Order: sequence, then C-alpha cells, then structure tokens
Amino acid sequence: MATSSAVGRIAAVVALLGAAVAAAIVLMGSGGDSYEVTAKFENASQLVGGEQVVVAGTPAGKVTDIALGSNGEALVTFSVDEAYAPLERGTTATVRSFSLSGIANRQVELTLPATGEAGGEIPDGGVMEQSETVSEVDLDEIFNTLNKRTVDDLKKVITGLETSYDGVGKQANRGFKYLNPFLSTSRRVFGELTRDERTFERLLVDTSRLSGALAARRDDVSQLVGNLNGMMGALGRQKEALARSVGELPDFMRSFNTTAVNLRAALDDLDPLVDASKPVAVKLRPFFREFRGAANDLVPAVRDLDAIVKRKGADNDLVELTRLAVPLASKAVGQGSPDCGDDPSAGSGGAADDDFEQGAFGESTCALRNSLPNLSLFRPYTPELVGWFDDFGHSGFTDANGGIGRISTTLNTFSLSAPDLPILDPTELQTPLQQAGLFDTGNLSRCPGALERDPGDGSTPFGPSNGGPNCDESDVPTGP
Repeated sequence: MATSSAVGRIAAVVALLGAAVAAAIVLMGSGGDSYEVTAKFENASQLVGGEQVVVAGTPAGKVTDIALGSNGEALVTFSVDEAYAPLERGTTATVRSFSLSGIANRQVELTLPATGEAGGEIPDGGVMEQSETVSEVDLDEIFNTLNKRTVDDLKKVITGLETSYDGVGKQANRGFKYLNPFLSTSRRVFGELTRDERTFERLLVDTSRLSGALAARRDDVSQLVGNLNGMMGALGRQKEALARSVGELPDFMRSFNTTAVNLRAALDDLDPLVDASKPVAVKLRPFFREFRGAANDLVPAVRDLDAIVKRKGADNDLVELTRLAVPLASKAVGQGSPDCGDDPSAGSGGAADDDFEQGAFGESTCALRNSLPNLSLFRPYTPELVGWFDDFGHSGFTDANGGIGRISTTLNTFSLSAPDLPILDPTELQTPLQQAGLFDTGNLSRCPGALERDPGDGSTPFGPSNGGPNCDESDVPTGP
C-alpha cells in the first residue's frame, strides 16, 4: 500500500511537470510566431501597457511595451492577431478613450486602408511613423486653451442646456431623430461654400460689415426685438385661432398635394426652357462678373441714398418730404373743380371764392380764364407792339465811320397842316393853355389800323363794326 501511494505521488508530480513544460513550449512558440509592430506617437496618451488593440470595435491585439524614443516620441509596441496580420501601409493607429469613467481607459484603434489604396506590407517588428499615428487629445487640453471668462460662460451654457432638457428627454430624442438629415444637408451646404473660397471670403467680409452696421444701429435692433416680442405675445394670445388654423392645415395640405402633382408636370414642361437658357447663362457669366464690380461700387451710393431716405432729425429726409407733399397737394388742388364765376348773372373776373378753397391750381385757372378779355383787347395791337420793340432794336446804321444815328421829323396825315395851324406870332403864345389849344387831345380809344385809310373794303379801322375791340372808329386820319 505504501509503495503504491509513493508511486502515485511520483506520477502526479511528473504529470504536473510535463504539463508545465508543454505550456511553456506552447507559450514560447506562440510568442515567437506573434506579429508585432512599433508605432511612433507624439505622446503615449496615458497608455500603461496591456490595453486592447481594436479594429472596427473588435479586439485584434494588445499593447505589449511602451518606451521613449530618441526624439521624445512614445514608442508603442503592440501585437496584432493573425486575422489582421500583416498590416499594410496606409493603416492609421489612433489612441482613443473607450469610456468616460476612469483615467487610463485607453485603447489603440487601427483604421485599415480601403481596398486598392493600401501600400506595401509592414513586416513583423516594423515601425509605423508618426505621420501614421494620432495621439489622444483630452478634453481638458481643449479647456486649458480657453481663458477664465470663456470657461465661465461655457459652464453657464452647459448648465442652461441641462435646465432646458430637464424633463423633456424623450421629446428631445425624437427631435434628434431629424438632426442627422439636417447635419448631412449642412455638410453639403458648407462643401459648396468652401468650393469657391473667394466668394465665401467675400460672404464673411460682407457679414462682418453687416454685423458692424447692426451694432451701429443697436437701438433700432433692440426696438425690433421688442416689437417681435410684442408680436409673438399677440400671436400667443390668439392660441385658439392658431389651433383652428392648425386643425385646417391637413385639408389644406391635401389640396396642396394636387397642386404639387400638377406643379411636377409643369416643371417637366419647363425643361426645354431650362435647356434653351443654358447657352445664354454661359454668355451671362462675364456680364455678372462685371456687374459684381458695379455692385461693389454701388455700396457708397446706396449708403448715401439710405441717408437721404431716412435720417435722424426733423424735416431732413425723403420720408418727411413725402409726408409734406400731402398738405402741399391739398393746397394746390383744393376741393372740387374750379368755379371761376362764369355765371352771367354773377359777372366774371376775380377769384372763385373768398377763402381760396379751390387751391392754387384752381385760382391760376380762373386767373387765366378771367384775363382772356384783357388779352383779347391787346391782341389786335400786336403789330404795333412788335414794331415798337423792333424800333428799339434798329435805332441806327453802320457805315465806314462806324455806327451812326439819324433823327428826322416825319409828317403824316396826323400832322397839322397850314389850314389847321394858323401862323401865330410867338408873342401871342403866352400861356400853356393857349399852347395846348393848338392840338387835338383826348384820343384814348383809337382802333387798330386807324393810322391807315380805308382801302374800300371796310377792313380799317378794326373796330366793333367788323368784329374788332370796343374803340372809337371815328378817330381816323383827316382828309379824303
């Protein structure tokens, strides 16, 4: 019995030693066959060794060693499972945090290159350069770049977000469902913006100028915000009417659906127009290029026009001038049609009324209408008036010695002849009355053409008998 027990113990010890040797051989063999790569990182990002190496979230190896390189970089050696070995050039190694709890909760994530874009294989024991690695950037490092005021404001923003989402988490999650299309659309929008950097830069500059203009008019902007607040309050007080409008919206959308279907067909009909417009659009490109420069030059003109249209102060802009035009128009036009006293029983001439209610234009109309009789009186005397003015324009002559003027006495049918003018002794002309008695006076109503003798057709003088003005037709030249 004692002998069999001793033999059993010896056999057990030998079996344990054999298992240990076999395990050591397996471990040593596997260690020699494992695929390892050393990656150069800017810093170790709190790696301590033993962390996982993952590919697309799947464990693919682990960190086996961390050392300091000659240039101060971190040399991180990690193994890769047979399913992913050997790695190819174009692979990126990134140190990431896999949770928010803990300090050294890091892992190395491998991003494999796409098919057809990989380079050569990285041999066992090979090196990934620093251009192929990305170190972890802790959130604290970002916060450390901010000043105290920004950090305090950021804390207030975070606190406000916590307050705004308190109790409405489910509703917020439903809203976030539609955030992804918005973000993808925004990505395309910003892609288009950055496609033309010059135009995008001009947009930023114009936005900056707009912000400056708004800042200069901050009082007006504040008033605008106040008015919008009042408007939204008024809309809120009409919640019942808004509820009815929302209730009628489905019927409206059903009706609009038919319109949208018809609009789709209309858009198809517009395709030939769009195709025909494409060559024209290409030709318009130089025009709009020049027009952009002209639009830039229009900025000072528009700014000056803005100052003309509306500016601070009283009675100094176009808006107030337009307001003043209303009473000016009332004074000019007056009330009703002009009444110039055309009633025969009321006589003619003068203003239509005593308080001038018919306006300046009406009074001018009446003044012109009432002056027609006076103007008609002067109309037949036009030849005499023009001849009188013409005499002033031709008062002399020009000969070889220069300008001269000749003055002579002219006697016509109105001149006093010998039978009419007795020869008197100068001593008999003693008084002005005696001198005045020698001439015919009081001729104040002569007719036009009274200077000429009647040629036999009764055309002169031009008086009441032949449609002329009211004048004395007997005042004619003496003689046959």
